[in-house]
Amino acid sequence: MATSSIADLPILIASVLLLLGVLASRLGGRLGLPGLLLFMAVGMLAGSDGLGGIWFDNYALAQFVGVVTLVFILFSGGLSTDWQRVRPVLGRGLLLATLGVLITAGLVGVAAHALFGMPWGLSLLLGAVVSSTDASAVFSVLRERGANLKGNTEPLLELESGINDPMAVFLVAALTQWILQPGLTLWQMVPSFFQQMLVGALLGYLLGRGMIWSLSRWRLPFDGLYAVVSVAHVGLIYGLTALLGGSGFLAVYVAGLMLGSYPLARKRALRGFHEDITYLLEVGMFLLLGLLVFPSQLPPLVVPALILTLFLVFVARPIAVYLNLAFSPMPLNQKTLVAWVGLRGAVPIILATFPLLAGVPGAKTIFNVAFFVVLANVLIQGVSLPWVARVLRVAELEATEG
Repeated sequence: MATSSIADLPILIASVLLLLGVLASRLGGRLGLPGLLLFMAVGMLAGSDGLGGIWFDNYALAQFVGVVTLVFILFSGGLSTDWQRVRPVLGRGLLLATLGVLITAGLVGVAAHALFGMPWGLSLLLGAVVSSTDASAVFSVLRERGANLKGNTEPLLELESGINDPMAVFLVAALTQWILQPGLTLWQMVPSFFQQMLVGALLGYLLGRGMIWSLSRWRLPFDGLYAVVSVAHVGLIYGLTALLGGSGFLAVYVAGLMLGSYPLARKRALRGFHEDITYLLEVGMFLLLGLLVFPSQLPPLVVPALILTLFLVFVARPIAVYLNLAFSPMPLNQKTLVAWVGLRGAVPIILATFPLLAGVPGAKTIFNVAFFVVLANVLIQGVSLPWVARVLRVAELEATEG
């Protein structure tokens, strides 16, 4: 007699959605559409308002999966980053990842207040939610279109998008706390910011050294166990740092950067493993976020959310970039491309679940607007990015088969 379990149907559905997403991604590549966006579209079609009719509104599960995904994205980003390439742009990258995120959040918050009539706290919270860029979205588009960026543009974008998420996370957490505790001032949270960044960087360095030591010294019977050890270390670094009051996201990026700069015998295999698992998690995250959204709730927000997206793309991001790179020796065309490359990915939608689960009034509107901003932003900048890079003469196109 055949037996069944509660996992049978979810496994079948997830497998079908993944295959549909891959097929959509292949088609999207020919049309110039970002693949990850199409995975999200597949999730939306399968969701409660789509053809699949799958009801999913578990924001806690989505946040958990999102945090795990973000942890591995940041670690893999650090692991794949060449320190020698990013070192010359370290100062510029830090400015864009901190002050740049703050300026973007503030400007978008002002625009959101004017467009949606929300209280200042909610408006600034929305600005913080959509303030950070997504490295994987940027480089997946460039890889799909066969474009390589010239000069220091690519290392700067790598560094900025790899380290700006901790700033966005802090802003979202601080503003959420400020809304729920009206007597609290934002200035009282400034020491917390420095604590999180310093503790995160320090523990990322120390625990990253420990990770290098264990992967170098341990003699394990199977090569696959080294990947298991690396996954365990990533979780340990994030969890311990967060519990000790630091930024776990910054810690895993620093640890990945250290491991990537160390001449480890198995580094290539580990890098390949983490790239694969990160992409799988990211695809699953986009499918899950597609299931989570209710498209029927978006139409009333379309016009103001589209205006907000255009403001983010054409005003807030360029102002933040040009101000922070004002004294940089980078050529103007490279600064302009950095200003244009402000792709948002899954991170804003993940961040939008934090105030939602915290019980912030109006948080559902923030979630829906953030979702629309991500979709519109990727469509506008993702589709046009290779063309803009060519027009600015910042991209070299690889030869592709006809």
